[in-house]
Amino acid sequence: MENLLLERNEDDRAHLQKRPDMITALVTTVVISLGLAQKVTYTFPEFPYKETNKNEVMFREVEAACERGCLGRSGVSKVLCIRQCVSPSCYRDLYQADQLEEGEVDVRLNSFKGCFIQRYNRSRP
Repeated sequence: MENLLLERNEDDRAHLQKRPDMITALVTTVVISLGLAQKVTYTFPEFPYKETNKNEVMFREVEAACERGCLGRSGVSKVLCIRQCVSPSCYRDLYQADQLEEGEVDVRLNSFKGCFIQRYNRSRP
């Protein structure tokens, strides 16, 4: 039995020595897999947002008015159209350089709301 195992291991080693491209492919696959598994850090300008009734009502009112101007659009295109209408400067700061993609979780929304409220309050007399 022991001889059979030794022969099998020698056969495997001999086979792998004849196929260095297999080893290279295996090592490359492992390295790429490890690289993809690493956490990606995403940075963007952050604006504090306090979720109060007043802030939510203000944001929803402006958002609803802008939604009417984005009829005929759907998905991410509609979301970005509305955000651009709500606050062109906040849209520029948070989305223009790295547009939201279909299926992406929008981790920037609260920062967008914070930006909007901050700039809205600044513009009031």
